This record gives sequence, structure tokens and C-alpha cells, in this order.
Amino acid sequence: MARREWFLAVSLLTSIVFLGYNEDIFRLLENPFWLTAIFLVLFSVVLGSALSVVRHADHLAVRLGEPYGTLILTLAITSIEVMAISAVMSHGENNPTLVRDTLFAVVMIILNGMVGLSLLVGAWKRQEQRHNLQGANAYLGVIVPLAVLSMIMPNFTHGTTGPGYSTIQQTVLAFISVGLYSVFLALQTGRHRGFFIDDGEEGPPLAHAAMHEGPLWLPVVLLVAYMALVVFLVEQLAPPIDYFIETLHAPVALGGVVMAVLVATPEAISAVRASVANHLQRSVNIFLGSVLSTIGLTVPAMLMISHISGNPIVLGLDHSNPVMLILTLALSVITFASGRTHLMQGAVHLVLFVAYFLLIFET
Repeated sequence: MARREWFLAVSLLTSIVFLGYNEDIFRLLENPFWLTAIFLVLFSVVLGSALSVVRHADHLAVRLGEPYGTLILTLAITSIEVMAISAVMSHGENNPTLVRDTLFAVVMIILNGMVGLSLLVGAWKRQEQRHNLQGANAYLGVIVPLAVLSMIMPNFTHGTTGPGYSTIQQTVLAFISVGLYSVFLALQTGRHRGFFIDDGEEGPPLAHAAMHEGPLWLPVVLLVAYMALVVFLVEQLAPPIDYFIETLHAPVALGGVVMAVLVATPEAISAVRASVANHLQRSVNIFLGSVLSTIGLTVPAMLMISHISGNPIVLGLDHSNPVMLILTLALSVITFASGRTHLMQGAVHLVLFVAYFLLIFET
């Protein structure tokens, strides 16, 4: 066990160094070499710790079964996302579009990049893969209205300073998001738990299941420990990101992309592995559950933090992004409409992901 948890020592040592010498370290940000080095070190350690969070969530998934394991994973990653955005917002000049950019980036990375890669790799070995149609419909039935209400509708309403939600409208959006997510959670873990399980999937090998034997409290404690280190280290990652965007005049949306990559990469690895093992239902639970928790929980949390801190946030997408969001949601509905997926669907999602990334530098 100690040999498998060597990265915990790396994360802990990095945290101690930045806790004791962060002022001296951050004075080096004016030098491009040290700016790059500090960012890469912190990003690598945060990403490695987040991957460890996923690993222990996977352990719990094997022990507890679906959908509880995936639920633990999505809630853990969503917590990391909220902490990351809050940390960046609290440093340097206020960036009112950071929440929107991160939210949009997460949706694009997961629904296009992660879905495309999972379907493409999974279909490479098999002509088709199947999943529980009712589960996918339940996810998308909540994702579509919440995504539109959070990122498109604000452009068609008028608050005190122009297009956007007023305080009352933001409060209503927060209650709607939390309410719908709570109803979905009751459905997922209660009377319709079968929607998120595919009995036809190949079961995990006995050798794989044996790896997760042992006391249940141990992966829980390790998951919490890694999450605590991620929360601290992502706060240290905020100054390099903020300095890079403000000083080098990089596209503002890149800050959201960096946050989204930290959030989506661990889940992407888990989803692709599940798809390769012909556990497509677990992949569906991971990427659609991640998008739902991001919109349903991150938006209300950030709206509350915005009111407490006094830093305003802008939710409405601009330029070509609303079109990309609508196209992505429509394609996702089509992809999961039959309960079966194939290689072509994965390729189309990846094309949309490439288009999204290129448009960041064109708008």
C-alpha cells in the first residue's frame, strides 16, 4: 500500500515547500523561465493528486457498485473545480468571465473530447457498444435545460448593467440548479437506480476485484487526503495563471481551459479505461454525470461565492460559443438516442472539440 501511495509524499512535500516559501517563489514569476517551471511543477502535482482522487474513487466504485462509485467521483471532482475557480478569482484583477469560461470549457472537453475519445477507442475493438438508454436520457434531460439557462439565456435577459441575470434571477437559477440536481440524485440512487446499470456489461475480472479488498475506510481517508492537498496546491497555481493571462495578454478563456483540464483529465482517463474494457455504461455515468454536477452544483456555488466576495460574474456566452454549445448538446442527444454507439459518432465529437479549441484563439 505504501509503495502505491508514493505520490502522496510528493504532494505533501510540494505543499510544505509552497507553504513556507510561497512569497519567495512567486517573486520569480517575472522571469519567463521560472514562470513556466513553477506552473508546470504545480500543474503536474495537482493533476497527479487529482488522478489519485480518481483512483480511490474507482476503488470505492468497485466496492459500492454503480452508481454510487461514479457519484463519489463526480462530487469529488466538482469540489476541486469550485475550489480552483474560487482560488483564481481571489487573486489579481477580477475576471468576471472565469466561471463561464471554465463551465463552457468543461462541457466542451467532456461532451466532445472525452465522449469522442471514449467512443472512438471503445469502438476500435468492437463494432458497437451499448449503454442503458434510459440513463443517458435522464442525464441529458437535465443537462440540456440547465446548460441553456446558465450559459445562453443570460444573453436574452437584462439586469441593471445590461444583458445578464439580475440578483433575483441568479438566485432563482441557483435554486433551479440545486433542485433539479437533487431530484436527479434521488432518482439515480433510489427508485430508478437500474437506469444507470447495464447488466449486459462484462464484469470486472476476479483479479481486478481482488485488488480492492481491504478496509473500506482506507480509500475514503486517502481520497480525502489527496483532495485536501489538491485544494491547497490549486490555490498556489492561481498566481502563475493570473500572471500569465494579465501580463502576457493571453486569451482570457485560457484560464477557464486550464481549470477545465485539471477537472476533466482524471475523469477522462477513467472513462476511456471503462470504454476500452467494454464498460460503456460506466463511461456514460462518468462524463454525463460530470457535466451535470458541474452545471448543477458549480454554478450555484460560484453564484453564492460571488455574492459573498462581491466579485461579479458573467454567465452568458459570447461570439460563436452559444452556437457551439447548442451544436454539442444536439449532437449528444443524437449520439445517445439509440442506446448503441459506434466509431463514427466518436469521430464527430472529436471534430467539434478541435473546432472549439481553434475558436478560442479566433474570438
